[in-house]
Order: sequence, then structure tokens, then C-alpha cells
Amino acid sequence: MAAEDKDTTAGPTRQDTARITVELDGNDLGVFDKLTGGAVDSDDNKYYPGGMGAPVSLGGRKTVDNVVVSRLYRLVRDHSHIGKWIDGVGKAKGKITKHPMDINGNVWGNPLVYVGRLKRVTPPEIDSEASGAALVEMEFIIDGFPTHSPE
Repeated sequence: MAAEDKDTTAGPTRQDTARITVELDGNDLGVFDKLTGGAVDSDDNKYYPGGMGAPVSLGGRKTVDNVVVSRLYRLVRDHSHIGKWIDGVGKAKGKITKHPMDINGNVWGNPLVYVGRLKRVTPPEIDSEASGAALVEMEFIIDGFPTHSPE
């Protein structure tokens, strides 16, 4: 039995056991609550030989989906900066770090790090009849591929 199999804190994980941090043009924006996207995929290229032969997979170029992060919008922390974030759409460089955590809240292992350009900022939606959480959202177009090494 491997050592990591004996460590109950490093076993199966849940969606809420990660620390997501964001930097925008070198400024630390802190911890975000949600992250979607970032899948590493590839183009699907097949060659179909003559004589009705079976198709041959040629593999393909790797691609990375955009990354979207969001968090609870806090007036003191976020409102004074949202204008700067909106001005940075299409220009600002971002760094998103996804660091796994064990069930005790300790960071574990090496993070996945995505680097890219800010594509979109979505201020919180407003609804006079709703009482749910107001979230701010940022979408990034990823340069290259995520890295998985010590910071």
C-alpha cells in the first residue's frame, strides 16, 4: 500500500477542497470561490484511407478551454476595483492558481497554474425579487497550457 493511500487527508477529494487565487497585471486579487473551464483537449484529426479502410487517428493540436472564476462580490474589496478590471478586458494579463487542499484545509502538492488574458468581467446580476449571492465573474483566454510545478 502506497504512503498516500494510508493518509486519509490526501484521499478522495471534493469540489470545495481547493484554493483559487487570481492575479491581474501582477496585482493579487485574492481568493475566488469558483473555477470552471481549463480543460486540456485536442483537435480530432482522422485520415480515411481508400478501399473503405478503417480510419486512422492522426492525433491533433492541444487546446485549452477558457477559465472562468467567480466569487461573492464585496463592496469594500471589489467595488473600488471593478472599473479597473473592466478597463483591462482584452488587455490585462491574468494568472489563475488552483491549489488542491486536504480535508483539513491544508494546501497539498503542486498547483495548476493558468496564465492568460482577461476576456470578460461580469458584475453581479441584480434582481429586486431575489436574495441569493451576488457574484462577480472573470473569464480568461489561456496562453499555452497549464503548468503543474512548484510556485
